[in-house]
Amino acid sequence: MKETKILCWNVNGIRSAQKKGFLEWLHSESPDVLCIQETKAHPEQLDEGLRQPPGYHAYWNYPAEKKGYSGVVTFSREAPLRVQQGLGIEEFDSEGRVIISQHSEFTIFNVYFPNGKRDEERLRYKLDFYEAFFQFTEPLRQKGEKLIICGDVNTAHQEIDLARPKENEKVSGFLPVERAWIDRLVGRGYVDAFRHFNKEPSHYTWWDMKSRARERNVGWRIDYFFVTENLLDSVTEAFIMSGVTGSDHCPIGITLEIPSS
Repeated sequence: MKETKILCWNVNGIRSAQKKGFLEWLHSESPDVLCIQETKAHPEQLDEGLRQPPGYHAYWNYPAEKKGYSGVVTFSREAPLRVQQGLGIEEFDSEGRVIISQHSEFTIFNVYFPNGKRDEERLRYKLDFYEAFFQFTEPLRQKGEKLIICGDVNTAHQEIDLARPKENEKVSGFLPVERAWIDRLVGRGYVDAFRHFNKEPSHYTWWDMKSRARERNVGWRIDYFFVTENLLDSVTEAFIMSGVTGSDHCPIGITLEIPSS
C-alpha cells in the first residue's frame, strides 16, 4: 500500500507565515501534497526557498489584479500529470483562487472560496463562484473521476461547526443559502472527510484573532476536505491540526492508503 498525506492550510499571507516558521513546519510534517490558500504574494516578493521549497514541485496561482490578496499554491513531492490554474472563467480566475492538480490516483482541487461578509455584491460573487465550481466538478464526478476538494470554503456547514451558531445565523459564513450549497455538495456524494471520522463538537479551523477567540476555542470550521465516494475507502484518517499557529486558520489533513500499482 502507498500512504499519501495531504495537508491544506490558509496561511493568511505566506511571507508572514514564513517568518513564523512555515518552512520548518513543512519540513517537519513532510506531506506528499500541501495545498495553501491566501498566499497574498507575487513571485518577485518571494525568496527561492519559499517559491520552490526543496523536495517539492511548486504550482502557484497569483491574483492578476491585486497584490497582497488571495492566491493559492500547491506543493507536491511528485510532479502531477497535469496542472490547471483556475476554472477557465475570467470573472473568478482573475482572483487566483484555484489550482487543479491531476495525480495518478486522484485529482486535487486546491481552492480559496470567496468571503461574502463585505457586502451584498460580494456575497453574490461568492454564491456565483460556488455554482460555477459545482458545475465544473460535477461532470468529472459523474464520469467516475476520483476527486479531492480542499481549502477554505468560508462557510461553516452545520451548527456543530461553529461555537456560536445562534449569534451568527444572519452572518455570511453561516447563512442558509451558503450552507445549502454544502448540503448540495454532500448530497451529490462529496464526503466531508473530517465528519466521516469525527462527529464531535468543538473542532474548529478558524478563530477571530482580534478577540483572542483561539485561546477560548470560540471558532468556526470553515476549512474542509471533501472526497468523492469512490475514493472514501482509501481515506484512513482526517484531522485538524489545531495546535499549529502562524495564521488565524490552522492546517487540516487527510491520509490515504492506495494499493500500489
